[in-house]
This record gives sequence, C-alpha cells and structure tokens, in this order.
Amino acid sequence: MHVDKAKKRIAKLVKAGFKGYPQIALEYFGESADCATLVVVQFTLEEGAKAQEEQFSSKDDARESEVIQSALVKIIERANAKTVLEVSGVSSL
Repeated sequence: MHVDKAKKRIAKLVKAGFKGYPQIALEYFGESADCATLVVVQFTLEEGAKAQEEQFSSKDDARESEVIQSALVKIIERANAKTVLEVSGVSSL
C-alpha cells in the first residue's frame, strides 16, 4: 500500500474518535520533532484491560515509511479496532 494512502486511512480512523473497544493507540518517538524513528502501537481489548504493546523502529522517519505505515493499517484491520487513537506530534526519546 502506498504510504500516502496508508496515512490517510489511519488519519480517517483517528478522526472518527472513540467508538469503543478494541482500541489501538499509536505514538511516535524521535530525537527531534522532525524525525520519528520509533512507533509504539498499543492494543487494548476492553476497558480496564492491560494494553499489549508492539514497537517498530526505522533509521529514517517512520511516518514516511511505506512498510511501517502499511503494517499499522494491517494491525488495525486484523484487530478489528473500533477506536484508533494517535498522540499528536513526536514524543522525545
């Protein structure tokens, strides 16, 4: 899947807001706000449940990586996530 298409699909799901569980939360980390080298994906099955976490790292900006963005879309689809949350910006490592 093309990186722009994947980013648009994720953005559309994030914009929809809270719709219930299961829930996926995405957070990008990096040395600076210009380059996110790490993505943390948290999956929460139901309210109060402990979140499962997976990480993806990249030498370049993970937000522009076709492989990582496509993987995020696949994770969201396979988890049947009703809610997708994204922390805005890039958090520091």
